[in-house]
Amino acid sequence: MKSSISIVLLLLAFCSKGSAQLVPNLGGQRAGISALQFLKIGIDGRGAALGEAVVANSQDAASLFWNPAGIALAQGNSVMVSHAEWLVDLKHDFVGATYKLSQADALGVSIISLATDDMEITTETRPFGTGEYFRYSDLALGLTYARRMTDRFAFGATVRYVRESLHLLRIETVLIDLGTYYDIGLGGMRFGVVVSNFGSDVSPKGDIALFSGERVNSFQSFSPPTVFKIGFAFDPYADESQKISSSVQLNHPNDNAEQVRIGVEYSWREWLYLRLGVKRTIGESILGRDTKSRDDYSLGMGARVSLGFTTAQFDYGYTNFNELGGAHRVSLSMSY
Repeated sequence: MKSSISIVLLLLAFCSKGSAQLVPNLGGQRAGISALQFLKIGIDGRGAALGEAVVANSQDAASLFWNPAGIALAQGNSVMVSHAEWLVDLKHDFVGATYKLSQADALGVSIISLATDDMEITTETRPFGTGEYFRYSDLALGLTYARRMTDRFAFGATVRYVRESLHLLRIETVLIDLGTYYDIGLGGMRFGVVVSNFGSDVSPKGDIALFSGERVNSFQSFSPPTVFKIGFAFDPYADESQKISSSVQLNHPNDNAEQVRIGVEYSWREWLYLRLGVKRTIGESILGRDTKSRDDYSLGMGARVSLGFTTAQFDYGYTNFNELGGAHRVSLSMSY
C-alpha cells in the first residue's frame, strides 16, 4: 500500500504547476504533427468515465483498444458494442469480440468507425452548394492475439488496417499495438504498458483540382498518432459487498504534451458502478481547469446483470471538453 501511494503522489507531483515542477511541459510544441486522430478516441463508456486510465484495469472486449494483453486475462468470451455522439455531429462506433482459444491464449477482432453525414460541396464560385455531396469517414479493422505467459504476466498484439477518406482523398496503412500486463500480486495491484498506433508515416492518395485548374496528386506525409502508455491500478478497499478501484496512468504521445490520467471506480455488489476520471497535462495544476488540454474530467456509471446464458453490462461515460461542450458514450458488453 505504501508503494502504491508513493507512485500516485509522484505522478501528481509531475502534474502540478510551480517552480518545483519535476517534468516541464515540453510536448505542446509537437501538436498537429500526426494524422489519423480518430485512433485516439476512447471506445467505451467505462473507459471514458475513468478518464481513459485503463491500460492496467481492463480485461474484456474493450481491451482490444486499450491494452491487447487484457483479453488473455478474461475468464470467457465477450462481445462489446458502443456508440458516441461525438463532437461537431460526428458519430463514433465500436464493435469487438474476443474468443478464448485455451486457458492461456485468446483471439479478438474489432471495428472502429468515425463518420459524418453527407455534406454538400461548396466552391469559391458556388458558395451555396454545387448539388454534389461528400462525406468524411474513418475505419479501423483490428485482429488481436494475446497469451498469458504465466499466472501473473500477459502479452498481446493487435494488427490494425486503417483507412481515412475525405471525398477524393484517402489514407490507408497498417498499424500495430503492443501491450503487456503484470499482476503484482499484492493488494490487487496491476501494472500495464502499451504502445499504440505504431507504424510508418502516411500521406493522402488521390487527385484533386484546384480553383486555378491545376491538378494535385502529391501530398505531405505525417506520422501516425503513436502513444506510449504506462498505467498502475490497485484496490484500496474491498469487502463482501463494496469495492473501490483506482488507476493512475501516464501517456506520452508523439504529437502533444505528456498527460496524467486518474480514474476511480466504486462498485456495489458487483452490479452497480460509479466512476470518475481526471486528466491533466504535465505542467497544469491538478485542481481547476486544464488550459492545455481539450478535455479535463469525466464521469459515468454502469450496471451488470446476469441473464442466465450471459452476463450483460451497460456503461455510460460523459467527457467534458473545455471549449466544445461534452461527449456522451454508451456501451453494452456480454460475456459467456
